[in-house]
Formats: sequence, structure tokens, C-alpha cells
Amino acid sequence: MKRALVTGGSKGIGLAISKMLLHEGYFVTATYAHDAASAEACTQSLREISSDFEIIKADQSNKSEMKELVGHLQEQKEINCIVCNAGITLKKELTDIDDTEWEKVMAVNVNAPFFLIRDLYNIIPQGSRIVFIGSEMGIYPHGTSIAYGVSKSAVHALATNLVKFFEGTGTTVNAVAPGFVETEWQNTKPEHIRQNICEKTALKCFASVDEIADAVRFCINNPFVNGSIIEVNGGYCYK
Repeated sequence: MKRALVTGGSKGIGLAISKMLLHEGYFVTATYAHDAASAEACTQSLREISSDFEIIKADQSNKSEMKELVGHLQEQKEINCIVCNAGITLKKELTDIDDTEWEKVMAVNVNAPFFLIRDLYNIIPQGSRIVFIGSEMGIYPHGTSIAYGVSKSAVHALATNLVKFFEGTGTTVNAVAPGFVETEWQNTKPEHIRQNICEKTALKCFASVDEIADAVRFCINNPFVNGSIIEVNGGYCYK
């Protein structure tokens, strides 16, 4: 059985991806950072599909936990699919962001996925799949989330640059860049802001998490999609 890793795989987009991979026949390792309640709910949800999964606490801002995750995965001898989904955001004005806040966003969103791929490189067999969850905000500017936007731009660059390191192996590396998606991040926004987003989107709605998971499925099942940044934004225009 092929093995897959989904970081931040216990809720939202990550949970939808974990479910999709179970349906695709993978044994899934899903990680979570600190929300034990969502991890428990995830366990119940995934169990309805298959018993071929495990959920591991691995906060990407905690190097010790990430080292433990790598050690655990290395014991499995190979990992055939890695979906780097976990991330954090920061909404502050430019002059209000302190060094620690900026560095944490970069550590979680950019550094941790890079270290993970680097440390698992020797157990990624030929013909594997690596998918990063980027963001439309890494393509179009956004005034209140500069740290997040810059980090996701770096994630897109990381995906396209890693292609060179897997050249000739049949392993593909891609990024999916969602627009606005119905997750808890978005559900807490005031209704007038949600409506403003919808008005900037040709389809006049947010994406579902399953629609993002389906884009990941496309990257996994099409072996000629490589080095791509796939936008799933409903026809969003930031202007």
C-alpha cells in the first residue's frame, strides 16, 4: 500500500485531502499542531472511510516534534505522496509586525516544508507526488496579510525549484493555489467582508474544501503535471 503524508490534515482543506487520499487507496499520516479536539473529530471522520490512517501531533513551529515525525516516517521505509498543507496566517499592518511574528510565519509556512522534504528525500521513491498548498494571496497582493502572502509566494517558488532536484525520477512537484475557501479561517469573517470577496469572484461564492482536494487529486493522478501552480479561485480579481 502506498503511503501519504498530509500536514495539517485534521481539519479544513487538510481533512478533505486526507479523506480523498484514503479513497485513492493510500495509507494516510495526517498531522495536527495543537487542536486535539479537531484531531479526535478527524479520527472519527476518517474511520468512516478506512482504518488505514494515523494522526500525529507535529507542530511545524516545533523542531523537536517535526524531527520525531521524520523519524517515524523513515521507519516506514518510503513515502509516496506528500501534501504540505499546514500553515499559519498573520493579519497586521506593515509597521505593526514585529520580528518574531514575521519569522514564525516564514518558519511554519516555508522553512518547515523545505526541511521536511529535505529530510525525507531518501525515502521518496520514483514516481512519487509532492503537492504544496499555496494561496492566491501568493500571486495577488493583499494589504493586510503581507507575511502570509510573501510566505505563499515562497511556497510556490519552492515547488517549482524542487522539480529540478527530482528530475529523472518520475516524481512530480506542484502547488495548488486556492482562492477563498469555506474553512474556519473564512467563517469567522464579518458577513460584509465575505460578501465583498464574493463580489470579486466571478462565481460569487467561496470554494468548498472538496473542490481544493479535487485539484490535489488531479496533481496526484496526472503524471505529466509537474512544476505547475494551479489556481483554484473561482475567477477571483483582487481589483
